[in-house]
Amino acid sequence: MWPITKIAGPPVSTDTVLAMVKPPQDGSISPPAGPMSFRRLIRTPAMTEEIRAAVAAERRDQAELLAGLTEEQWHAPSLCEGWRVKEVVAHTTLPFRSSVGRVLLETLKSAGRFNHASDRMARKDAAALSIDDLLGTLKANIGHPWTPPGGGPAGALSHDIIHGLDITVALGLDRQVPHDRLKIVLDGMNPRSVKYFGADLDGKRLEATDMDWTFGEGEPIRRPAQELLLLVCGRSLA
Repeated sequence: MWPITKIAGPPVSTDTVLAMVKPPQDGSISPPAGPMSFRRLIRTPAMTEEIRAAVAAERRDQAELLAGLTEEQWHAPSLCEGWRVKEVVAHTTLPFRSSVGRVLLETLKSAGRFNHASDRMARKDAAALSIDDLLGTLKANIGHPWTPPGGGPAGALSHDIIHGLDITVALGLDRQVPHDRLKIVLDGMNPRSVKYFGADLDGKRLEATDMDWTFGEGEPIRRPAQELLLLVCGRSLA
């Protein structure tokens, strides 16, 4: 998964930074790397292709939704602290636009803290690029093969879905992520994911009311699956 904005964090290696913007050459799933790694699930090539199709479908849906937003909505706050919708889209399209050299340099400026560099790049790009620029980049990269380190295609799907929810939930839009896509993301969640996001789920059992999915042990919290995903990712819900 990731990077889903979290400004604090340990330095990352140069290889990890390069992997952020360089897609795999052989379609393979990278081994787990760092606190955001997905649960290690064995996937067949056919399953991997199904996930890549889900990534493309999610990006296509989001592009259509974003194209219908008003300028005021693009400048409205998202669930990512300090980011408007425009910064979120600048962040999710970063791997499609930025060179390896730029990301490496910005990360070095942040003493290896990729999340810190990511925040700075999102703000800078949102200021420099127009709404049409960002939307055009997304539309032109529906099938882009980028995957985050350790996440494989499922990590790319997670990145897109969670940040999409950061936008739609904050704007009060009634967009429901298809359950087949949500299930892929939720099945990859593990205690390291919760720790990374700083979510306080000790003594709590998350139970989805609209699909067969549970997480943790303790006092039950029953909500729709996509709301539970946001809780796992440390988002605050009303």
